[in-house]
Amino acid sequence: MFLMKVKLQRTLSLILLTLSSLLSMQAQNPLYKPFDSTVHGTAPFSAIDDTMWMPAIDRGIELARQEVDAITRQRTRPDFENTIVALDRTGQDLNRVLNIFYPLLSANSTDAMMQVAMESSQKLSDYSTSIILNEELWNRVKQVYDSRELFNLDAEDMTLLQKTYDSFALSGAKLQGEDREKYRALTAELSARTTEFGQNVLKEMNEYEIYLGKDDLDGLPESSVAAAAEAAAQKGREGEYLFTLQYPDYGPFMKYSSRRDLREKMYRLYNGRNMQGQYSNLENIKEIARLRMEIARLLGSDTYSRHALQRTMAENPEAVYALLDKLRDAYRPAAEKEMKELADFACQLEGKPVDLKPWDFSYYSNKLNAAKYSFDEEALRPYFSLDNVIEGVFGLATKLYGLQFKVNPDIEVYHPDVKAYDVNDADGRYIGVLYTDFFPRASKRPGAWMTGFKDQYVDENGQNSRPHVSIVMNFTKPTADKPSLLTPSEVETFLHEFGHSLHGLLADSKYASLSGTAVYRDFVELPSQFNENYLTEKEFLDGFARHYQTGETIPAELVESLVRSSQFQAAYSCMRQLGFGYLDMAWHSITEPVGDAVAFENKAVESVKLMDEIENTMISPQFSHIFSGGYASGYYSYKWAEVLDADAFAFFKEKGIFNKEAADSFRNNILSKGGTEHPAELYRRFRGQDPTIDALLERDGIKKHETPKVAPIQKD
Repeated sequence: MFLMKVKLQRTLSLILLTLSSLLSMQAQNPLYKPFDSTVHGTAPFSAIDDTMWMPAIDRGIELARQEVDAITRQRTRPDFENTIVALDRTGQDLNRVLNIFYPLLSANSTDAMMQVAMESSQKLSDYSTSIILNEELWNRVKQVYDSRELFNLDAEDMTLLQKTYDSFALSGAKLQGEDREKYRALTAELSARTTEFGQNVLKEMNEYEIYLGKDDLDGLPESSVAAAAEAAAQKGREGEYLFTLQYPDYGPFMKYSSRRDLREKMYRLYNGRNMQGQYSNLENIKEIARLRMEIARLLGSDTYSRHALQRTMAENPEAVYALLDKLRDAYRPAAEKEMKELADFACQLEGKPVDLKPWDFSYYSNKLNAAKYSFDEEALRPYFSLDNVIEGVFGLATKLYGLQFKVNPDIEVYHPDVKAYDVNDADGRYIGVLYTDFFPRASKRPGAWMTGFKDQYVDENGQNSRPHVSIVMNFTKPTADKPSLLTPSEVETFLHEFGHSLHGLLADSKYASLSGTAVYRDFVELPSQFNENYLTEKEFLDGFARHYQTGETIPAELVESLVRSSQFQAAYSCMRQLGFGYLDMAWHSITEPVGDAVAFENKAVESVKLMDEIENTMISPQFSHIFSGGYASGYYSYKWAEVLDADAFAFFKEKGIFNKEAADSFRNNILSKGGTEHPAELYRRFRGQDPTIDALLERDGIKKHETPKVAPIQKD
């Protein structure tokens, strides 16, 4: 009896200890509640450790399920508020966690976070699928949709209702019996595959460290040499030079190195990533494409592209191919002339025949650009110190929209490289928070992107909850004796991502799911690509481009060389982008599984190919945009949006590039509206007409600007 009492006491003690531990964990995990005690409710990054993610995700899923159950258990008749709005507001606890986790996974990842991503992908997929396949919930949504004329809905309400209905109807809600379970299994497997794809890209990128000696540096700019020397020294290898495949290393190396053998080596490494070894994505890309095909068939479409394009401006694959083909046919003759000009120039420069290869393109293009237009990106670097560029890019938003940016040291950041800004309107009204993260590191994936830690929306109390937006890039890092000096292409990248951030910051929607960049995929690039136009505007450059040592403003001749060279190889650049678009559409238009991925890719880009393919190199295994980044059947949208941005900027050119009336129209009809209305309607309201392709062709020099003819004056 005594032993039984002792065991019982131990058991009770263990239970109490476990409960105490759970309560303590809940009290200590900041992800379990809104961040009410921080500035603007920003994330308390230092209080979050990797052990907290999974419990918070599990808890968020459970709470979201309970909120959905509460909607379906209602006995009242389904209406817009108790079903559609209520559903839009579910999952706030889960979203709070994921809105912090996924941006950090891309920008400041750890092995533990990658493991959480793999472990949670199945759970999140199951949760998402359980919502779509919830028959009671679907029936309520359908009842509201079928009786929508009975409700007094404005345009934004109608958009939310349509989006909610479509998200169910196009994602399996109508499936019955075994098809529902098949859909559940396919989506779970797809989630795991896309997660693995993205992690493989990051892991393999971090594998490459290329150490070179002093004799290997011929032609490289001083900025690249200094950065490589500092990187090697940090690894304890003084006297050597460390290069990686991160773009701030790779881009200048391919453009300036006179060592053709090393350019070839770098090219093959960069473009051969994820094709073999433990981080190979060859099977992943074939499986991801197959799974998407199977899902599309299950949902009633012949291909994934036809399924995915239903909720885009393009609406169907035929419209996408029509745009791609039209641009290909318009640009190909000019691109072929550009390639012949480059090949002839290379032969003339070398004094012998040159069999032009892909690793030669940037090198000879840079020299040809300099010869034709006296354009040299390195000569422009001193005028684009990062601090000055920040001043200029932020100042653009001040001139156009009246926004003010001020560093707030009280807002916690997730890495020492990151800064946080308060963003206020011209009248001092708080707009949101902007985080900037500019430099490469092992924990950050390559590329540049905008994301958000918190969306804008109006809460149930009528308060406008403002957004927290982040722009992330991989710029050239400062060295011991120089600040970060950007190339014009890096300034363009900054302008691009900042355009996305303005779309998020200026959002003014009732519903989070329609806020900011939550728009059709082929519309989302309009604000970002619109911003890029300012790079070649002297009036813009004169406002901030100053020499980092002397303070001298950028000379007129350098601005002129930048402007004159803006059309340089525009046709080649277009064909390259079209190649990505055709490749994306090919992977997502399959009607049977792909066997040979290499042959498949080569055939997909054949009509826009300007050089022969190189053995053991591919695009697809690293094509994160379409295999893990949300652009499946959507990469064409860059060109689609380019038509829009060229047309939009033509309007500004007519009015004045800082014209207040044009800027107000762009802000009020495009940037603030998010996805609250159909983008075609929003664009017409801003522009007063539908876009045409003419402005893009003129901007790229494919079509000459036609000056309107003036009728002769009639004499009496």
